[in-house]
Amino acid sequence: MIYSSRALALVLSFSVSVITAIFLSFFDSITGKILIVSSLVIFSISFSLVFILLEYVIFRQIEEVGKLISRLKRKEIDQGANHRTSVLKPLRGIANDVFSLAESKQQEIDQLKKLEAFRKEFIADVSHELKTPIFAAQGFVHTLLDGAVNDKGVRIKFLRKAAKSLDGLDSLVQDLLTLSHIETGQIKMHFESFDMYELAEEVFEQFENKSDKKEIALRIESENRRVFVYADRQRIAQVMTNLISNAIKHSTDPGEVIVRFQTGKKSVHVSVEDSGEGIPAEHLPRIFERFYRVDKSRSREKGGTGLGLAIVKHILDGHNTRAEVESDVGKGSVFSFKLPRKKHEKDGSE
Repeated sequence: MIYSSRALALVLSFSVSVITAIFLSFFDSITGKILIVSSLVIFSISFSLVFILLEYVIFRQIEEVGKLISRLKRKEIDQGANHRTSVLKPLRGIANDVFSLAESKQQEIDQLKKLEAFRKEFIADVSHELKTPIFAAQGFVHTLLDGAVNDKGVRIKFLRKAAKSLDGLDSLVQDLLTLSHIETGQIKMHFESFDMYELAEEVFEQFENKSDKKEIALRIESENRRVFVYADRQRIAQVMTNLISNAIKHSTDPGEVIVRFQTGKKSVHVSVEDSGEGIPAEHLPRIFERFYRVDKSRSREKGGTGLGLAIVKHILDGHNTRAEVESDVGKGSVFSFKLPRKKHEKDGSE
């Protein structure tokens, strides 16, 4: 770059000295000797000034901008690496600003690409999940319209199946709305002290018939029969309902589902254990994603919207805690989370 600035300085200085010589030649008092000396002096001064200007203000700074852009392309960003002193630094500041702006815009572009990919995947998943109950209900209704409605036994059977499909559709829509409201902050957490042991018993009561049909024993293990936590009771009830429902659904017949409470100094560790088929290790990182199913065909046979664990994750995120899972294939899975204890509580009982 120094050769480029020197050459340009020579050209500009020579041009200035020639123009000056032509201008001085119009004066009769200027002799040839004075004209030559004046041209050389002006050339020297012009060369020095132009060279310094080009070297330090323009070419050196443009070179720095080029280096920064190259580093951006290679994603090797180190804004603090350049500590060289310079006579003038205005363009370097501009270069750094341009560099920072380009970096932030690139991050925004990458984020938008991820969001767009997520949006497309989510729409595809929702469309697929909605089609299943809708097509099933359509099939039963059209069969009835085609003449099966005249057979009382077939009519009742198909109407019940159509109603079951529509109930599944309603559950899916409700879960989607719940998930959307939680993510957008429309559902606020209302924290209070309540008994987790009592809550678990209430949820067990909801699933007594289902567990009895599958010969699944429901059991609570805790050192104390009163386990107080500080959280949103309604939302934690939803968490427990989803986890216990999944545990019953995936447990073998006969089997058992165990809810455990382990009370620590500041928090209560809650776990839900099943005796099911377990989850392969490669699927564990993704089971809390919307509509993610380890075995899609078997999962749909067992029912569910595919949103239960995603709702669990978001509710627990709203409590500044997280859901964890441990699983052994062929033995079962354990889902767990922690909640803060009741304020001013010193032990597990009152």
